[in-house]
Amino acid sequence: MSAPRALVLRAAGTNCDGETARALELGGATAAVWHLERLVAEPDRLEQTEILVLAGGFSHGDDVGAGRVWGLDLRRRLQAELWAFVERGGLVLGICNGFQALLESGLFAPRGSAAAERDVALTANTSNHYECRWVSLESLDCVCPWIVAGERWPVPVAHAEGRFAVADGGVVERLRAAGQVALSYVAPGGGPAEYPANPNGSVADIAGICDASGRVLGLMPHPERNVSPWHHPRWTRMEAREEGEGLIFFRRMVAVAAGVSV
Repeated sequence: MSAPRALVLRAAGTNCDGETARALELGGATAAVWHLERLVAEPDRLEQTEILVLAGGFSHGDDVGAGRVWGLDLRRRLQAELWAFVERGGLVLGICNGFQALLESGLFAPRGSAAAERDVALTANTSNHYECRWVSLESLDCVCPWIVAGERWPVPVAHAEGRFAVADGGVVERLRAAGQVALSYVAPGGGPAEYPANPNGSVADIAGICDASGRVLGLMPHPERNVSPWHHPRWTRMEAREEGEGLIFFRRMVAVAAGVSV
């Protein structure tokens, strides 16, 4: 069986495309990095792609809101093609700025929905400044096929607008009931996270969500920055291991793209 084909999308100001492509390759995929403009010019490339990833960074300088320009560009110029990609089984991942852009693109909402994605937002951290630290992430029972519930792993965060906010309290319950809350911040010993374990003040400690199909996932932490053992700042004091904890995230995504259940 040939390796699943991944496309890492970048835009002006993104800066995590290289390490994201490497994480996908280590996970078993082939990966290419394309600028948004190239995909707009050649949208048929999505028909030869199983995995689409929006990399992290600071697209367009986050000048009018983190990921906003990039996301609106996707909505205006590629939304129909992206919906079709997901509907035929493609997997989409947005990491940090890529998650912010995915929310703006409308891809988390069903095709034709005008309002559902506006029930949630990624906004300024409650600390009112940029947060760059390692946190504990826990996987939850959700419809995303490459997330295995009940696991915890350390990952770094690096953002100023990562607080997951909702229009009202009912939104969180709706997302949970639909199996769309995929990842949460947890305290180092487990349980609800307070700052700095929850680095941005996200409601219900939510770190990542998926769409109703489970094939579109966004998260604020950076698993691609913990794929090698020495990525962790305390790696010399930890038990020897072959890889960073974040690599399993990509390996499972690639496996699902290849038709393997995890």
